[in-house]
Amino acid sequence: MGFVMLLVVGVYLVAGNIMGGLTSAGRGLSKGAVPAAYQALVQKWGNLCPQLTPALLAAQLYQESGWNPRIVSPANAQGIAQFIPGTWAIYGIDGNGDGKRDVWDPNDAIPSAASYDCQLAKDVKDVPGNVSDNMLAAYNAGAYRVIKAGGVPGISETQNYVQRINSLAKSFAAPVTRIDPTRQAAGAIAFAQSKLGTPYLWGGEGAAEQGGRFDCSGLTQAAYAKVGISLPRVANDQYNAGPHPSRNQLLPGDLVFFSTDPADSRAIHHVGIYVGGGYMIDAPRTGAVIRFDPVDTAEYFGATRVTEDGAKALPTTV
Repeated sequence: MGFVMLLVVGVYLVAGNIMGGLTSAGRGLSKGAVPAAYQALVQKWGNLCPQLTPALLAAQLYQESGWNPRIVSPANAQGIAQFIPGTWAIYGIDGNGDGKRDVWDPNDAIPSAASYDCQLAKDVKDVPGNVSDNMLAAYNAGAYRVIKAGGVPGISETQNYVQRINSLAKSFAAPVTRIDPTRQAAGAIAFAQSKLGTPYLWGGEGAAEQGGRFDCSGLTQAAYAKVGISLPRVANDQYNAGPHPSRNQLLPGDLVFFSTDPADSRAIHHVGIYVGGGYMIDAPRTGAVIRFDPVDTAEYFGATRVTEDGAKALPTTV
């Protein structure tokens, strides 16, 4: 079986050299990437102005709060969109028409975030360069600094913010073309193959004191760490580490996910590494070993083509 899987990887590497295609941000959302409670809001308000997309708006919200509507930052930024009270007082809107502007209500906060983005886009519309990048830079550093710099200012935090949101947006956008394969996939599979037969351990990360054992997301995290890509520890955060190929576009190395809620990536509870032929390598559960399992089950949620930029874009806490 190991020889067959290595052969699959070899075929994949050849295919990777001849496959083309670019990932486009599009103006729609990838299936389930945004929690069901917020998907319609993000889709609607993410199209508020040409400089914004639903995917960009989703990336900002995920970066700011991890979809938590009650979170408060050390700087007193509040709610799902992390508005500072002074900014909310000026730019908060009554998104649901109930007569109140409530920073804690996503029905107000998400429309307000979109409205604020679009206002910033107007403020920097005459600045040279990519208008969406300038809008994101203004969100981070203020419109005045963008105007003064004639584009994204030379502030490392702001430059990183623009790059991070653009990369993260690819995880939330519905792909409109074929997604490029990645060169690191074969190495991740080779690592997972080397662990076949290892007993499962809840919370396992392969440490010596754990007997080299893994749980599902510990295995996928270690496999991609082997090829220089740092993934979050839990499966539902790993889902945002790159764009999402459809079931018929799966390639070896893609992460495949399983959820109790087909509309909500935050309900993902299991992950494996696709190896081709409808199978994955995974660490399934207590009492089992790392093994090959079929992908096509009732709880199959979707897949992620892990990219270096996508993984780097993920917030450290969500």
